[in-house]
Amino acid sequence: MDDHDVLAHISELVDEERALRSSSAAGVGLDPDAIARMARLEVQLDQYWDLLRRRYAREEYGQNPDEEAPRDPSVVEGYEQ
Repeated sequence: MDDHDVLAHISELVDEERALRSSSAAGVGLDPDAIARMARLEVQLDQYWDLLRRRYAREEYGQNPDEEAPRDPSVVEGYEQ
């Protein structure tokens, strides 16, 4: 997976998140399955933004970015903002 693939995956996740949010904003609300999916999307977005940042860092320092992979959700969800 290269940077382009990571960005494309992020874009897909964001599009799905927007679709869920727009259905919620239209007054329909989210059913329990959609709420669970939204939570999974947020975790996946955190994972892939983290992956992209780590890939960029490796590239900047002349290391192989392909050695990076998405981290476990327990790791990325433990970061403080």
